[in-house]
Amino acid sequence: MADFLSSSPSHLPFPPPSTAILTALPPIPISSTTNMSTVSATLDYVSLDSKWRNLPPPPGFSSAVSTKGPSKTSSTDATASYEALKAKRAWDFAIAPAKQLPMQAFMLYMSGGGVQIFSIGIVAMLLFSPFKNLAGINAAFAQFAPSISTSKTKQSAPDADATAWTTLALPKLAYLACNVLTLALGLWKCRAMGLLPTGTGDWLAFETRGAAPELTLL
Repeated sequence: MADFLSSSPSHLPFPPPSTAILTALPPIPISSTTNMSTVSATLDYVSLDSKWRNLPPPPGFSSAVSTKGPSKTSSTDATASYEALKAKRAWDFAIAPAKQLPMQAFMLYMSGGGVQIFSIGIVAMLLFSPFKNLAGINAAFAQFAPSISTSKTKQSAPDADATAWTTLALPKLAYLACNVLTLALGLWKCRAMGLLPTGTGDWLAFETRGAAPELTLL
């Protein structure tokens, strides 16, 4: 290679290297195959000395790969974390109607105090939605029911009594209270519009009159 570079310097786009540099380069190990007509040159990176060889492993790296399956403790922790997540979601679902009260109150304020189609539609939604929600309360909270662990499979299974009233009793009570607040807001709007018979003039047809006193003038 040195003879070739030195013999034809005019055909090279760069000046030829000196002989000292070529002799200083380390030899490249070459592995030849059984067929002498084909020679493949490969670099042996294992034999090369490098300053990065003795670096410490990164944090969290473990050279020993564990072949065992997941431990029982990790499985229990995962199950407990999943149950805690379902309980949190149950409480979020329970107080969801209360979070909508400010928006619904603003809509009632913007609808005005007159009896018109827009205000009647909002009031009807506030009056009927609590009954609809309470009718399907057990089915709505069934997805958040706690799981029970079976003794044979050692796995968690959904609770068989997920649609019972006693399952998630406290979130259901909070859900009931929030829907009652929504119903109270709708009734207050009906009273402000004059749709509720809260005055004495609304019950005049049911009042009885006593006998009129008679005065005799002689």
